Amino acid sequence: MKPESAPGKIAVKTETGSQDFTALKECLANLLTDSFPSGLSLAVVGPEGACFCAYGGSACRTGTHRPITTSTSYDLASLTKVVCSVTLALVFVERQMISLEDPVQRWLGGFPRSDTTLLHLITHTSGLSAHRPFFEHLRGRPAIEAAVLDEAARSAPTSEVLYSDLNFMLLGWVLEACAGSPLDELFAREVAFPLGMRSTGFRPPPGTESAATELDGDQRLVPGLVWGEVHDGNCWALGGVAGHAGLFGPLEDLTTFVRHLLTPDGRVLGPAALRAIAERRAGQPPEIRGLGWRLQPQGWGDWPEDTLWHTGFTGTSLLVSRSIGLGVVLLTNAIHPHRHLEQQAEMRAVIHRRVSEAFA
Repeated sequence: MKPESAPGKIAVKTETGSQDFTALKECLANLLTDSFPSGLSLAVVGPEGACFCAYGGSACRTGTHRPITTSTSYDLASLTKVVCSVTLALVFVERQMISLEDPVQRWLGGFPRSDTTLLHLITHTSGLSAHRPFFEHLRGRPAIEAAVLDEAARSAPTSEVLYSDLNFMLLGWVLEACAGSPLDELFAREVAFPLGMRSTGFRPPPGTESAATELDGDQRLVPGLVWGEVHDGNCWALGGVAGHAGLFGPLEDLTTFVRHLLTPDGRVLGPAALRAIAERRAGQPPEIRGLGWRLQPQGWGDWPEDTLWHTGFTGTSLLVSRSIGLGVVLLTNAIHPHRHLEQQAEMRAVIHRRVSEAFA
């Protein structure tokens, strides 16, 4: 189907099946007419691929204006945790290279506790603090890892979920220690290449068509627009590669990834790994955790209890419901030029409700 213009400068690239997407298209057009988010790309994904795909808005509205296109790459922010780190961890589990019951100390000798396991990291039950702005004073892995280990010395595993980037910074370093390769190379070799995600990776090369993120935010030491490099300050201070943030990718690649989760054929993950991800591991509503992924989205519409979902700070999200064979990829630069997090949360919720209603 050829792209079509709609109010709010929405282009619909793909639309198949018997569902009525009128309300969804109107929702997207209204959002962009109101200039929030700045730009977006959306795919509704079934086992055979995208049944609905739309994009529109601005990749950059500050100084140099750029439109969103089918090739626009987005800062995936915390989607890095589930697309890269969780996926690699499960690949290594399937190969019996690691166990989620391994103490973190087995792989990071300087880790100060013997009772914290990889499962604690991946379910956010390590007790580590939610966030520390290490980038304000530190650069490079040796200095930042030492600071994270110092935080761990004052933490203890718990049954409570406390979402923390520090967990996945550690998990990324564990994966590197296990495989003997940098995280960006591991992702490219073990995930992106087998799935054909040709344009997804860390540190996008010069000339990449990407969406700008924040202007004069709090993730840099000096004011300015973050564009073409990771928004997250700690990942930036680590050189753009980390277990918690740093991936960039376009809609088509993330659609491919979600399709793989709907039909895990062993190229990267198999059915057993997906069952493990969706098993409830920790937390209470609305913060229920499987392996890395959240379960049971609240306020996003009528989705089955085993639905996987995760968000990224920049305005990205993934939702995967294997029981009904449906996924949603939402990529936005909603913090551009400035963040409005409550508005961002409502934007995500209303889009997913419209998707859910189209399949009711």
